[in-house]
Amino acid sequence: MTPSLTRFTRTAESASTDVIRAYSTSFGLATRLLGRRHRQHIRNVYAMVRIADEIVDGVAGEAGLDANAQRAALDAYADETHRAMRTGYSSNVVVHAFARTANRCGIDADLTEPFFASMRADTPVGAGDDDAVHIYDAAAHARYVYGSAEVVGLMCLRVFLQDARPSEEDRSRLESGARQLGAAFQNVNFLRDLGDDTDRLQRGYLSAERLTDAGRDEWVRIVRTQLDDARAAIPLLPRDARAAVRSALSLFDALADRVGRTPASDLYERRVRVPDPVKLLLTARAVLMTWLEPRR
Repeated sequence: MTPSLTRFTRTAESASTDVIRAYSTSFGLATRLLGRRHRQHIRNVYAMVRIADEIVDGVAGEAGLDANAQRAALDAYADETHRAMRTGYSSNVVVHAFARTANRCGIDADLTEPFFASMRADTPVGAGDDDAVHIYDAAAHARYVYGSAEVVGLMCLRVFLQDARPSEEDRSRLESGARQLGAAFQNVNFLRDLGDDTDRLQRGYLSAERLTDAGRDEWVRIVRTQLDDARAAIPLLPRDARAAVRSALSLFDALADRVGRTPASDLYERRVRVPDPVKLLLTARAVLMTWLEPRR
């Protein structure tokens, strides 16, 4: 790269790092465990998807944009992202950083288009939409989770495999694990954000009715299955990605535990979280487990 482009790209990557620091202590902590060749790329992916999520989760509305303007803002962001993926440049620093990662790691529109389709599903449909809860049935839930979370897991996997050549069997297992991990993360977040999603955002991702304890238990069971499937694929990852993925999985495993012990009615009133000392302990365990693993 030319010196000017190098400076601009470094600035763009610094902005992406600031996004993850501001919005997620858990993922921010996990990225520190990644090998140097992965770390910034994963931060660039996170920042791009986070900005899109913020557009549809209230930032644009709080800024005064009506339903049409919110959809236009998301469409403009999606268009700029795809343009940057083709050209390798954007004046939007977060998009620029993501495009550099996409080009280096083979992230293409097969993954970004479903992502933006799910984001569009969260935009208001017009005047009066704020008064109607948007209910996701089983099919809509599956489509939404694939686009909003599973493809993000696949983006991260392409980063991890940028210099690897796994067998077709291993690649298939890794892709399944990445999708399952993304789905588990999303479903846990749906459970812990029940109040905000239902009351402020007017979305019913998990149920057409108010979630009961039995419904909570069923979703926790689904999450457990997804986490177990993802856990089984971790040993197939490059060694310098395993501790970070284990750490993130362990944190959401602990969240699922806490959600499962919380009455469903309380989930509408408060957001369940894992205390920082517990996060540090889980992270240390993930590092130790990876360090003790035999080398492949």
